[in-house]
Amino acid sequence: MEFKFVHNNFNVLDLERSLKFYAEALKLKEVRRIAPASGEFIIVYLSDGSSKHLLELTWMRDRTEPYDLGDEEFHLAFETDDYAGALAKHKAMGCVAFENKEMGIYFIQDPDGYWCEIVPSK
Repeated sequence: MEFKFVHNNFNVLDLERSLKFYAEALKLKEVRRIAPASGEFIIVYLSDGSSKHLLELTWMRDRTEPYDLGDEEFHLAFETDDYAGALAKHKAMGCVAFENKEMGIYFIQDPDGYWCEIVPSK
């Protein structure tokens, strides 16, 4: 019996704002969308174009309150081949939530408060 990572899900309040953020901040592109005729939800899958792992963004029509993210102790991690350039870009976007210079990593925060860790390629 084998298991493979397929995707992670973030529920979002404003799907278009989130799609714009992930496209600008991490160059993620939409690869699939599920939108039933009822309009009760929309699910969008985003890809980095190189790995099979996807980020699933779920928008629920009737949700108006922000999601409880607990203590922000969970996150996704992204590796970049241009750490300094990425950090400068994310600082310009105003989305850097925490920088750990000692470890050589930082975190960005999306419009709903989810954190993404940015690490340099090894």
